[in-house]
Amino acid sequence: AVPEESAPKPALGLLDAIGLIVGMVIGAGIFQTPALVAANLGSDFTIILFWVLGGVISFIGALCFAELATAYPHVGGNYHYLYRTYGRSVAFLFAWARMTVAQTGSIALLAFVFGDYASQIFSLGAYSASIYAATAIALLTVINIVGLQPGKLTQNWLTAAKVLGLALVIVIGLVIATPETPANAVTNSTPSWGLAMVFVLLSYGGWNEAAYISAEIRNPRRNMVRSLMFSIGIISVIYVAINLAFLHGLSAAGMAESKAVAADLMRRALGEPGSVFMSLLIAVSTLGALNATIFTGARTNYALGQDFPLFRFLGQWQSQSNSPNGALWVQGAIALSLIVYGSLTRNGFETMVEYTAPVFWFFLLLVGIALFLLRIREPNRSRPFRVPLYPITPLLFCATCAYLLYSSLVYTKSGAIVGVIVVALGIPVLYWQKQLMNSNQ
Repeated sequence: AVPEESAPKPALGLLDAIGLIVGMVIGAGIFQTPALVAANLGSDFTIILFWVLGGVISFIGALCFAELATAYPHVGGNYHYLYRTYGRSVAFLFAWARMTVAQTGSIALLAFVFGDYASQIFSLGAYSASIYAATAIALLTVINIVGLQPGKLTQNWLTAAKVLGLALVIVIGLVIATPETPANAVTNSTPSWGLAMVFVLLSYGGWNEAAYISAEIRNPRRNMVRSLMFSIGIISVIYVAINLAFLHGLSAAGMAESKAVAADLMRRALGEPGSVFMSLLIAVSTLGALNATIFTGARTNYALGQDFPLFRFLGQWQSQSNSPNGALWVQGAIALSLIVYGSLTRNGFETMVEYTAPVFWFFLLLVGIALFLLRIREPNRSRPFRVPLYPITPLLFCATCAYLLYSSLVYTKSGAIVGVIVVALGIPVLYWQKQLMNSNQ
C-alpha cells in the first residue's frame, strides 16, 4: 500500500480534465489528415460523413472507458484494467511498450512536429527542428515535475489558445476564403474508405488517455463520464467545422492535392501572414498535445514502479508537487534519446508513426475485451456508469480496434516489426523481474 501522503490526490476539476483530453486529441493530426482523407474519398458529403462517423466511433469507445474508469479509478488507467483482467505479465508488457514505444514515441513525434513548424517562424540552423523538439520536451517535463498545478495550468492555457486559433481558422475558411475550383469536385474515382477511416480515427486518437486521470479527478464517478462526453463533443464539432472550412476554402480536389491543407487555406485567404499564423497555431497545438502526453504517460510508469520492484524508482509520488517525478525524469530521458535518433536519421517522424500504431491498437483491443471479462468475473462490483446497449456497444468498439490493428499492420509493414521487436524485448526483462522476486522470497 502507498502511504497516503505520497499517493495521487484528486486535484483535477472537470474543466482541467476536459482541457487535458481536448489538448491530447487535437494535436498535429487535424492539420495533416484532412488532405489524406479527401484524397481517399469521392465527394464533399462522404468527407464530412466520415468525420462525423469518427466522432461517433470515439463516443462509443468513450462510453466503454467511462465504465472502466468509474468502476476502477486508478492512476495506472489501462495498465490497471489489464492487470486485473490478464495478470502481471500482460500488464507489465503493456507498461513496457508504453514506456519504450507508444508514449515516448508519441512524445518525440509531437516534438518533431513542433520543431518543424517553430523552425518556419524562426530557424536555428541545420538542426533547428531537433533543438526545438528537445527544448520543448525538457521544458514541459520540468514544468510537470515542479508540480501538478503548473502542469495543469500550462495545459489549460495551451488548450484555450488552440481552440480559439482553430475557431479563427474556421471563420476565415467559411467567410473569407473562396475556392478556385468547384466545391463538389471529385477527388478519387475509386474511394478507399478503409484507409480514410484510419486517418480520421488517427486524428481522434487520444481520448482514451482520460483513464490515467481517474485517480486524480475530483468526484470521479460523475466527472469522468462528463469530461469524456463533453470532450468528444467539442472535438467532433471542431473537426467537422474545420473540414467544412477546408472544403469551402480549397474544395475537395484542392484538399486532396494539398501538402499543408491548413497553411494553404490561410495563405489563400490572408497571404503569407496567414501562413505564418498557421505555423504558430500548429506549434501551439502540438505543444498542448505534447504536454498532455507527458502528463498521462508518466502515470503508467508510476503504476509499473508500484507493482514491480525492479522499477521501484518509478513508483515514487512526490507529495509536495503531487507528481510522479521519477517516472517523469525517465520518460523525458527516453523521449530525448528518440529525438537524438530522429536527428541522425531524419526519418524519425515517419518511423515513430509506423511502429507505435500496431502496439497501440493491440493493447486497446485487449482493454475493450477486458470490459466483458471484468463484468463476468466481478458481477457485484459497483459500476456507477454502465455502458448503454451492452454488449453491442463494446462489441462495436472491439471490432473497430481489431480493424485498425489489421490496417496498421498492413499499411506500416516494416515499421510495425520494429514496434513488435521492442515490445518483445520486455519479455526477458519480465523474466529477470520474476527471478529477482523469487530470489527475495
